[in-house]
Amino acid sequence: MYKIATLNKISPVGLGRLTDAYSITENIDEAHGILVRSAAMHDMKFSDNLLAIGRAGAGVNNIPIEKCAEEGIVVFNTPGANANAVKELVLAGLFLGARNIPEGIEWAKTLKGTEGVGKAVEKGKGQFAGFEIQGKTLGVIGLGAIGVLVANAAQKLGMDVIGYDPYLNVKAAHSLSNKTKIVYDLADLYSECDFITIHVPAMESTNKMVDAKAFEQMKDGVIFLNYSRDKLIDVDALEAALASGKVKKYITDFTDDRVINFDNVIVLPHLGASSAEAEDNCASMATDEIMEYIEKGNIKNSVNFPACDMGDLNPDAKARVVILHLNIPTMLSKVTGIMSDLGINIRDLTNKSKGDFAVTMMDIDDEIKMDAIQYALGMPGIIKIRVI
Repeated sequence: MYKIATLNKISPVGLGRLTDAYSITENIDEAHGILVRSAAMHDMKFSDNLLAIGRAGAGVNNIPIEKCAEEGIVVFNTPGANANAVKELVLAGLFLGARNIPEGIEWAKTLKGTEGVGKAVEKGKGQFAGFEIQGKTLGVIGLGAIGVLVANAAQKLGMDVIGYDPYLNVKAAHSLSNKTKIVYDLADLYSECDFITIHVPAMESTNKMVDAKAFEQMKDGVIFLNYSRDKLIDVDALEAALASGKVKKYITDFTDDRVINFDNVIVLPHLGASSAEAEDNCASMATDEIMEYIEKGNIKNSVNFPACDMGDLNPDAKARVVILHLNIPTMLSKVTGIMSDLGINIRDLTNKSKGDFAVTMMDIDDEIKMDAIQYALGMPGIIKIRVI
């Protein structure tokens, strides 16, 4: 029986997808898979039993990706599973910013106990007059699962939409409304937009990508929404842009000790994926990904190993061999050569690479013992071998 550990409260809907071949364990050292949301894992030590980590969400900055790859632990995330939940919160952000709703609510609270409150409201409401989003221009930086949904929804609300994504894939392009104007230079987006929303992953290349130069290129009085990560924004530049009025409002689902104290900032407590539906979707996808890998060796939505899928084991095959290894020259020929030396016929094979790491999968026609193949393939560059 396979053991699964959970580091956060995982949706019962997701856990309910586990078959009778699995049980939940509180002992991480005996776990074959871990399901996690936001728990910090960088200081954890992983046992040799651990095969996979499933992140019930898209961001994986709480997981030591490189370390896991080096130890032969496949890390999965769940892109798109929470996209609708984030999209809806972004739309809410557009209205919060345009119509001064938070400020109005806070002011209305001060009227508790006031006599003739109706007259007081009518007299004071003018200070919160805003504007409509219809006819305004929204810039969407990052056209992945969330960005595409935001762009399409904003257009249905009567907004003009400009999108930017240098890595726009075919699936996203297919889903994106043909009314979206695509630009290939962020400066062209910044200068045209009344609202800007960013949906890109936090990594070294995107750290502080919205800096002083970016803010300078934006329209005066822009409303900027960040439902991705705080690290995308240069905080010093943001503070200056808010103080000057270049940025009218900054609306974010992520904050820090400084930003939360700035004027004209609306901070949400990381609610992007905090819907019952999103939590169910993310947990279900992560659970399915782990089971697919443990039982069949197939990899989908991994952040540290390439996608590699051979479907179900061929009914005429005796076993499937899954090898995680470094992406170095001649590795595949060495592996197949050793299998030939062992007298093993390879019925089907696939080999995929991603950066420094690669996966080789083989369905074989002969019985093979784990210790024999471990010994035979004990060459430099081999990270982990499994026989399924």
